[in-house]
Amino acid sequence: MTASAQLSRVRNTTHATPSPAVEAKKFSFWYGQKQALHEIDLAVPDKAITALIGPSGCGKSTFLRSINRMNEMIPDVRHSGDMLIHGDDIYDGSTDVVELRTRVGMVFQRSNPFPKSIYDNVAYGPRINSNPPRRELDKTVEESLRSAALWDEVKDRLHSSALGLSGGQQQRLCIARALANEPKVLLLDEPASALDPAATQRIEELLFELKSRLSIIIVTHNLQQAGRSSDYTAFFYLGRLVEHGTTDIMFTSPREERTEAYITGRFG
Repeated sequence: MTASAQLSRVRNTTHATPSPAVEAKKFSFWYGQKQALHEIDLAVPDKAITALIGPSGCGKSTFLRSINRMNEMIPDVRHSGDMLIHGDDIYDGSTDVVELRTRVGMVFQRSNPFPKSIYDNVAYGPRINSNPPRRELDKTVEESLRSAALWDEVKDRLHSSALGLSGGQQQRLCIARALANEPKVLLLDEPASALDPAATQRIEELLFELKSRLSIIIVTHNLQQAGRSSDYTAFFYLGRLVEHGTTDIMFTSPREERTEAYITGRFG
């Protein structure tokens, strides 16, 4: 069965809810005086794809970036409540933020390869974190590029500039770069919004293959993409979590009227 055919079966699969990889408990977040998130309670299942949907400005990306504390790079922010990853409170004072961002990889809306070679992009994290021997580093680079379905396309030009890759290849390179750190959770913020349909399909098929190894959380405005590729969906609106559940239920019989209105295109 092709990956595309497998993707089409996701919505028709009956899911037993796994234990959470990420769990928010009464999690709120502020930019200065502006409250962006209001007491979010959300358990993200392990080894599954969870899509965060909702109109622009509803708090999806704020929530995503709170999972690896990327929001702390913005001045005058604060939070309340808890954010747990496999049971560990990531906002505990003893948390090593560098180690956290190794455990929780992130891929942004627009591909952002470093102005380095393909090899050096993927090797960057392992070199900084543990500086392994060259043979081990070579193995990590190859395995990461294979996991990102990119190895066969770049194996003969590993030392060429990553900036020479196509947009879709650059985005898969960014996924390989995140995978090189062996994360337990992978966050993606609109990873296919700037890609053509063929490249988007490659990304979706790749995520489907990766979910057997790690937990994936994807922010998307593309409801078709959420319906095709996710196992679970969470609907955010005005900084609040309105509803969450399996994608097939969310898209066919949501509990909340606002969820149905958004999914059917009546607003957003």
